[in-house]
Formats: sequence, structure tokens, C-alpha cells
Amino acid sequence: MKASTMLEHEPQFATILAFDVKVEREAQEMADSLGVKIFQADIIYHLFDKFMAYREELKQKKREEFRSIAVFPCKLKILPQFIFNSRDPIVMGVMVENGIVKVGTPICVPSQEFVDIGIVTSIESNHKQIESARKGQEICIKIEPIPGESPKMFGRHFDADDMLVSKISRQSIDACKDYFRDDLIKADWSLMVELKKLFEIL
Repeated sequence: MKASTMLEHEPQFATILAFDVKVEREAQEMADSLGVKIFQADIIYHLFDKFMAYREELKQKKREEFRSIAVFPCKLKILPQFIFNSRDPIVMGVMVENGIVKVGTPICVPSQEFVDIGIVTSIESNHKQIESARKGQEICIKIEPIPGESPKMFGRHFDADDMLVSKISRQSIDACKDYFRDDLIKADWSLMVELKKLFEIL
């Protein structure tokens, strides 16, 4: 089955659309053994709907798989009057100056030799837990140390004059492009380019 060659490149296209034909049992068994999906329908629109639903299902699986790898771009300005805990975990108020910060975002400080201060493990807005925050929002974030690294401290490793940014990588940029493109607006992609230059990512 030629369709099986697509498994290496684009699994969503390792499919056979059988319009108004009967799929023989041998063909179905062969497709199953090769990992090829067969869609059968007598009405072309139903066939199209089945295929599109399958593509969406695969996309959601990939999003879940790459959720921890995809790092959204953000710049955070520290609100010095809202430092609730300076170390392990760092709990502080910040203003999202640009981009989008979400739970799971690794944070570093470019102005302090790119020191990694930890990972955002919770975000609060008006005393409510939220998953992400966008440009202009004032929020409280909890930053926990990266496993295996010594905890960083506000006032020692960085201070209120330092800008916090999400630590992106080539892998995280690719994951955003491939699976989270629609989650980011044009301004987010502009910030991604800016951070890419900052981190000297090729």
C-alpha cells in the first residue's frame, strides 16, 4: 500500500478515502497491519467530514504531546511592591509587557547572564487561578526551581530592574510553529523573533 509511505512524513495523510466502494476484508486487514486508516462512505461530504475529524484528532494528540516543549514568548516586568516570596518558590507580581505567559513557562533573566530562575507553576489574576496571561495583564506568578538546580533568589540573582523572559529554544520554536501557530497572534511571533535573536538561536 503506497499510502503507508506517508507514515514516515505525515501520518495524517497515510489514509485511503474509499468513496462509494466496498472495502474488502483483506484490504482492511492489510491497512490495519501497515497503520493505514481507511475511510469509507457513500456520500462524498460524509467522507470529507470523517477525514477532517481524523486530522483534528491527530492534531490534538500532537498538541498534547508537545505541550511541555512549546514555550510561548513573553516579557515580564517585575512589580517590586508585590514580592510575596523571594526564594523557593519565588512568588511575585508581574506585568506582562509583551507576549503570553502560561503555566509551565521556563523563565530566565537575560540581563543577569541569562540565569534560569525556574518554571512558572501557577498564575493568579484577581485571586483566581488562570492558565495563561497576555500583554497588559498584571498577575501574580509562582516560579519553582528547575529540578536538580539550586533555587535562585530575588534580590541576589536578579532584582526589580531586570526583565524576565521566557526561555525559548529551537525545539520550542518548532513546536509552536507546528502545533500552536493559531494560539499566537502576530505580535507574539514578532516577540518570538526578538527573543530568537537575543538567545542567538539559528
